[in-house]
Amino acid sequence: MIAILSKLEHHKQPLLGPNIKALNFWGLLLPDNVFKKAFYLFMHFAVIIFVATEYVDVWFVKNDIGLLLINLKITMLSTVSVCKVTTFLAWQKYWKQIISYVVTADLNQRNTVQKEKLKMIKRVTKYCRKITYSYWFLMCTTVVIVMFQPMYKYFSSATYRDNVRSGNDTYLQVVSSWVPFNKNTIPGYVVASIYQTYAAIYGGGWIISFDTNAIVIMSFFKLELELLRIDCREIFGAEKIVIKDEDVKRRLMDCHKRHVDLVKFARLFDSCLSPIMLLYMFVCSVMLCVTAYQITIETNTMQKFLMTEYLIFGVAQLFIYCWHSNDVFYASDSLMCGPYESVWWSKSVKHRQDLLLLIGQFKKTVVFSAGPFTKLTVTTFITILKGAYSYYTLLSQSQMK
Repeated sequence: MIAILSKLEHHKQPLLGPNIKALNFWGLLLPDNVFKKAFYLFMHFAVIIFVATEYVDVWFVKNDIGLLLINLKITMLSTVSVCKVTTFLAWQKYWKQIISYVVTADLNQRNTVQKEKLKMIKRVTKYCRKITYSYWFLMCTTVVIVMFQPMYKYFSSATYRDNVRSGNDTYLQVVSSWVPFNKNTIPGYVVASIYQTYAAIYGGGWIISFDTNAIVIMSFFKLELELLRIDCREIFGAEKIVIKDEDVKRRLMDCHKRHVDLVKFARLFDSCLSPIMLLYMFVCSVMLCVTAYQITIETNTMQKFLMTEYLIFGVAQLFIYCWHSNDVFYASDSLMCGPYESVWWSKSVKHRQDLLLLIGQFKKTVVFSAGPFTKLTVTTFITILKGAYSYYTLLSQSQMK
């Protein structure tokens, strides 16, 4: 396993190596080759069409509250995935600029000889690998469970098998969707299952490549802010060490430029991610509410386990975004301490004035948002959980009447 994971590394992309390879593998970063690009666009289009058939199927099962809830939560999550991919493809130019900035800035910081900074870079890189591979594992587990759920139910329940054979029940689908043929026959069910399995696997690939890339980029912004704070602290060197005015000026200009670039690309990143997070917050509220309700009314232990795993994955997705965005916000807020931690008080008025200009630049806080309505923070995550619980209570009471 270690040998396989080591092949995902790239010496020119030490932080984003596995994430960029995932984006390339699943076709989010389109290749220059015309035929490969056409192939990936076709693969994307096939999954988008599949999501459209999920909406059609929702219409046909609208009178069955159980099936409606199951189909609705999966369809809405699929919609978020489609929006992630379509916006990534539409804004490919901007995403490439963001990735290029992260790779370049990361390489520049790795050239340092300061042990403290190298230790921080190594720690964050290791953390990014853990969060990336853990997220991949969680997503793969979810997809495998979705794929094998129909097979498990068929072989584990004799009653279900008898009902299917007698025509009193239908085959459980991998992902409920509409097809223009009878999927309750063996040939029709097999064809529909193949298409549904393909969509589940490729949709899972979309999610892991997009989400882990965004999470690692957030982690980089936090790291860059922390490294920038260290550099600001050392602008004037130590109290008893004299530094030339030219070196002080160069350090001030370097810190200023790095923060300007960071703010620029953080805002570009936020503009690409913000619409997706706004939609996902709404979808997550509904999904958590519906899944929690299904767990309370479900009698089958295995089904409860599957729903719980689905609920954990849904909560984890949103929490990871909010947590890392929250980290970036506080790192940006504490950056202001950097200049004050320097030996500014022992320097000339001219140096103090220059430092004051740098402090003015640092007032531009880096924070990510979910649309124009709210910031992406842990507080927002807790608010969403409270909202989902309120919807769950309302749904439970409405079904009891």
